[in-house]
Amino acid sequence: MSAGHLDSLRRLLPLAWPVFVGQLAVLGYSTVDTILVARHSAIDLAALSVGSAVFMTIFIGLMGVVLAVSPVVGQLFGAGRLREAGDELHQAIWLALLLTLVGELVLLFPGPLLAIAQVTPEVEAKVRGYLLALSVSLPANLIFTAYRGFNTAVSRPKAVMVLQVGGLALKLPLSALLVHGFGVAGWQVPALGAVGCGIATAIVMWGQVLISLAILRRDGFYARFGLHDGGLHRPRLQAMRQLLKLGLPMGGAILIEVTGFTFMAIFIARLGATPVAGHQLAVNMIALMFMMPMALGNAAGTLVAQRVGAHDAADARRLGWHSLEIALALSCLLGGLVFFAREQVLNLYTQDPAIIAAALPLLLWVWLFHMGDAGQTVAAFVLRAHHVANAPMVIYAVAVAGLGLGGGYALAFGHVPGAPQAWRGAPGFWVAATAGLVTAAAALGALLAYVHRVEAREQLRPAAD
Repeated sequence: MSAGHLDSLRRLLPLAWPVFVGQLAVLGYSTVDTILVARHSAIDLAALSVGSAVFMTIFIGLMGVVLAVSPVVGQLFGAGRLREAGDELHQAIWLALLLTLVGELVLLFPGPLLAIAQVTPEVEAKVRGYLLALSVSLPANLIFTAYRGFNTAVSRPKAVMVLQVGGLALKLPLSALLVHGFGVAGWQVPALGAVGCGIATAIVMWGQVLISLAILRRDGFYARFGLHDGGLHRPRLQAMRQLLKLGLPMGGAILIEVTGFTFMAIFIARLGATPVAGHQLAVNMIALMFMMPMALGNAAGTLVAQRVGAHDAADARRLGWHSLEIALALSCLLGGLVFFAREQVLNLYTQDPAIIAAALPLLLWVWLFHMGDAGQTVAAFVLRAHHVANAPMVIYAVAVAGLGLGGGYALAFGHVPGAPQAWRGAPGFWVAATAGLVTAAAALGALLAYVHRVEAREQLRPAAD
């Protein structure tokens, strides 16, 4: 690693490690749920897999729109326009409340998605109960997303991390009690399985939101942003349009990416409870590993947006490329470690030999998938810092939805003549999804190079004139 890369890494780490720890804690919510439910019953684990896929499709897409606050605030912060940056948080909260109405319709009426999954009536009933519980948590999730995006943009990720770690400390005992049931003074709460996980999540998320709003009002750091001036600012049409102009393609791109996971789970559910349970373990590992490039991407997006706002294009370009290269190197190392210790890793989740056998063939693809995922994630964050979001959405549509999901369906269900037999079923989805993410990473990297060339020409033009 060159001296330049080490210097960039030193600047990235103070912002990246709190995001890493915080998001690892958030992922701990689903990891805890997966482990608890895996030891409870295969039916509940299948319900958790399908229900989580549906919820994450809705939440992640809406979250991507709300997170437009981060690159917008990052550039304003870099330019020293602090009160304008503070007002953007108010606008993002209004946007979160508006988007909640959209998300609730799908969570409360998930019939069309469940019809695609073709799950058994027993699994469907558990999925519906799980989604009902999560519908209560959705507004809290989106408001906290606005708080998280703002703090990331102003280089204050530790404020978010503390709440996320505290949420995990509450989530663990709550989920354990509600999944397996408990009794107090003669009053018995039955074992709720996957539904109990959803109830625990709703309690934790509303607790985080209430604490975060209190911090905004009381912590002196936020006074300079005008966040101690009173209640919620009224919505401003121009600010909302700006957030939506950037946020809709951001949300669309993230939605396309997550939809690939969603429909993988839904289609694999057709193969039975054991294949979808094995797939769920592989997905959880990918999600854990994803925290590293996500943390680097957040840090890179923050610093790049601030440097763009400060009109330091050369430093913005250097940070963007170095972040991408560092993420690719670390993802190769992490993916290899998981692959070579695959049996030991799977034994941490379950002792069920059928589920382990279903998950083992997926672990090589998990390694390659993770590298493609790291590349496209960091490139996407850096492009958003430059307010470039429309072209990435098109890239995701072609690479992730077309090549990844469409190709996975064709491989998994035997519609590709001459394809290896080993690629039938769940492995086929992972093969195609890996190819899709690698393609997306390459295309986004090429787009980032083009954006840098355009900005370099624009920077030189005044001198030439």
